[in-house]
Amino acid sequence: MEIRPESHELNDRLNLIEAMIAEGRRCTESWGWSFVLWGAAYYVAIAWSTWGGSAYAWPTTMIVAALITVVVASKKTRHQAETTVGRALAAVWIGIGISLFLFGMSEGLSGKLGIQSFIAAIAVLLGAANAISSIVLKWGAQFACALAWWAAAVASPFLSESQSSMLFLAAIFLCQIVFGIYMMLLEMRERRQIAGKSGAAHA
Repeated sequence: MEIRPESHELNDRLNLIEAMIAEGRRCTESWGWSFVLWGAAYYVAIAWSTWGGSAYAWPTTMIVAALITVVVASKKTRHQAETTVGRALAAVWIGIGISLFLFGMSEGLSGKLGIQSFIAAIAVLLGAANAISSIVLKWGAQFACALAWWAAAVASPFLSESQSSMLFLAAIFLCQIVFGIYMMLLEMRERRQIAGKSGAAHA
């Protein structure tokens, strides 16, 4: 049976797409530390604004977290090749990050937005970022995070301030801390597999 050249070309394109998705997921896994960092930053900002009563809690904490992210990321990505998928996902997260910062800063300084609406806005943005990333990478675990954030966004306006805050804290723990640690474990396993293959090749 003769295989048409078009079939070869189609298979090559599909293989390229799959390789790009796999590389994009590996690149995303290497950012697990940033999920944990930002999860911790959210907790610090919440605690500071709640018990310290400072309007500068969110802006200050977000700026510090952003600076730490830039410094650590510049060191980790210095020797990594840039990919189209990685660049696209980075653009999504940077855009969402800037949006969150501007929203958090303006709300923190004005103090006019209610807790429930504030949480809903943050949750829906984080849900969007995770959803876009998960769809591009075909990653069900990250889409589950998006669903959790969206659930918090939808439920928050119907709850009391304390209930909404507890829901937000739970979402941060699951979608930032737990998922970030999960990503870091995947990255460690990937490195061990690469090291094992490299050792076998030299044996």
